[in-house]
Amino acid sequence: MKLSDFHYELPPELIAQHPTQNRQASRLLVLDKHSGSIKHDDFYNISRYINKGDCLVFNDTKVIPARLYGKRADTSGFIEFVLLKNIKEDIWEVLTRPGRRAKPGAVFLFGENSELMATVVSIAEDGNRIVRFDYDGVFMELLDKIGKVPLPPYIKEELDDIERYQTIYAKYPGSAAAPTAGLHFTDEMLNELSNKGILLAFLTLHIGLGTFRPVKTDNITNHKMHSEEYRVSGMTCDIINRAKKDGGRIICVGTTSCRVIESISDECGYLHPGSAQTDIFIYPGYRFKVMDSLITNFHLPESTLLMLVSAIAGRENILAAYNEAIKEKYRFFSFGDAMMITDAGEKIK
Repeated sequence: MKLSDFHYELPPELIAQHPTQNRQASRLLVLDKHSGSIKHDDFYNISRYINKGDCLVFNDTKVIPARLYGKRADTSGFIEFVLLKNIKEDIWEVLTRPGRRAKPGAVFLFGENSELMATVVSIAEDGNRIVRFDYDGVFMELLDKIGKVPLPPYIKEELDDIERYQTIYAKYPGSAAAPTAGLHFTDEMLNELSNKGILLAFLTLHIGLGTFRPVKTDNITNHKMHSEEYRVSGMTCDIINRAKKDGGRIICVGTTSCRVIESISDECGYLHPGSAQTDIFIYPGYRFKVMDSLITNFHLPESTLLMLVSAIAGRENILAAYNEAIKEKYRFFSFGDAMMITDAGEKIK
């Protein structure tokens, strides 16, 4: 399967540069994964497409202010760090710019009073740096003070309220990017869904900037997927397993939730708790063991996320739906509108 099979032309003006005024005010395209039929709606009506006994699976990671601007200790040369992954304790994998200044042994200072110091330990296989941070106090508190939230590269405008790049249920800090499908939900909507008898389950996957890394191989099966840390509790597994056993659909809110539950399920589609790294790459031909439906945003051309949604509904159905969304001027990417991929024609009551 070729990379060019997942290309589509997107007018730049459809890339959302800011969120809607109200979270739930986005549009919703509902795609039947079997027939390819499309329905247009508003996101605040999403409960119409979810039945009592179904289970929504959310990623409760929290975006950290992972972008740091500082200087080299010996030359005062400018440096930019983006924290990608906490390897252990105060050792992090980071993206650096300019990379030529971040040689092993180089020391960098961050904050007005140099509250945070970083020493480059080594260079990773893909060119990222492994660094050790030294500081007084609590690391996350320092990040809140001197760091900035790294918005995706296609967002060119400043965000007035940075909390709009967090889900309302964000709980565990560790991501460099938001699980954007969840940005549409409000407390009122979650209460409405729960009151309808829909089960809500939460897991954690810390998202790195690898989610924006382009596929550079013409044969997509040769692409090396980035790995990300996840954690799933026994309670979450019990909720999802019970819903599945009772005939409810498992509906992931976002591709990150999908990647986790597909990573940890057994061949019968039941989950077991744990924490580890996943580098699962889902593309057409994959057989889903757990997930039945997906709530997601519209993804970049030729991206691994577009390949994942194509695995659910078929590449032709997805590209037809994207062309319809472009025709109807939906808003794309992180702050854009939403899509629900489901078996709507058969199971929605």
